[in-house]
Amino acid sequence: MRARRVVIKVGSALLVDGASGRVNRAWLASLAADLLRLRRRGQQVVLVSSGAIALGRRRLDLPAGALRLEESQAAAAVGQIRLAHAWKELLEEADVTVAQVLLTLEDSERRRRYLNARATLETLLQLGAVPVINENDTVATAEIRYGDNDRLAARVAQMTQADCLVLLSDVDGLYSADPNRDSRAHLIEQVHEITPEIEAMGRGAASQVGTGGMATKIAAARIAVAAGCHLVIAAGRHEHPLRRLETGAPCTWFYPAATPAAARKQWIAGTLRPAGAITIDAGAARALQQGRSLLPAGVTAARGRFERGDTVSVLTTEGTEIARGLVAYSDVDAARIMGRKSSEIAAILGFRGRDEMIHRDDLALLVAGTARAGAGGRS
Repeated sequence: MRARRVVIKVGSALLVDGASGRVNRAWLASLAADLLRLRRRGQQVVLVSSGAIALGRRRLDLPAGALRLEESQAAAAVGQIRLAHAWKELLEEADVTVAQVLLTLEDSERRRRYLNARATLETLLQLGAVPVINENDTVATAEIRYGDNDRLAARVAQMTQADCLVLLSDVDGLYSADPNRDSRAHLIEQVHEITPEIEAMGRGAASQVGTGGMATKIAAARIAVAAGCHLVIAAGRHEHPLRRLETGAPCTWFYPAATPAAARKQWIAGTLRPAGAITIDAGAARALQQGRSLLPAGVTAARGRFERGDTVSVLTTEGTEIARGLVAYSDVDAARIMGRKSSEIAAILGFRGRDEMIHRDDLALLVAGTARAGAGGRS
């Protein structure tokens, strides 16, 4: 309830009725009501929704059991249309714009594609839309796919700097053992450190409809908490699952050691080998200390070879490193626009890039060898 940005992952076993292979519309409508309540509280919502393959295989009359890769891709192509339409139909009744975003593993692993995906999601959220994300199963091969939406959701939470990730599944949370086999098994309500013992508890079978089991949820928790994001595993089979979670339904919470801002700043500051360096004037240095972004006008020199998204050192005119950040331009483009106003960038480069050389969200100030978020900055 305190989170500014929430990512919610919905599993196939919840969204698709196992008997008919159709969308479970009554349940989906209750979840949509929960999402609208979050938005009325001023929270931003991102959905990671499974179900495309499960919906598509019924429409194509594919047999039960494991599908060949090309059959899965065909089912995803058909099912994704139905999945997106179901979300659009429910949320646009409340005048909420829905955006479909399909991602592959490379969109979170390759730096430039990661930055493009992050910028798109950030823009959608700022414009008030609800991104509905799924893996692009129509093109992803076995070698370049997540394979489950739990880890995809964790990468999305990391990409969007979310405060909370909710994994709605067909289980209440993490148990000390398989409750179907061990009567002494009990729910683990809080996890502050993912130890080998915790990972051992997660070994178990996947659901009949989805591809993820508890092991993938723990893998997702590792990604999320490292990014400063809280993660909760909760049963979603009841109607209004988010409202139930807020009122004390059984679940398992994984706690990060830091906030998303602190985790991201530490990651940026901890880069062992910055790709290059940018020198700034005294006015720009004061602006950074006040939590502002670095604009091209304040840059006096650039050295090294770097591309958009690389980490660079930020130096004073005396050569003291005061910050590190993810630069928005290559070394060639940075040299062309340094010292110029942001309004001149399009005319100089021939395209409209970011107004900032380094946005404050991508900047870590160095204080006695550590990193801190700039005043008012969000990472």
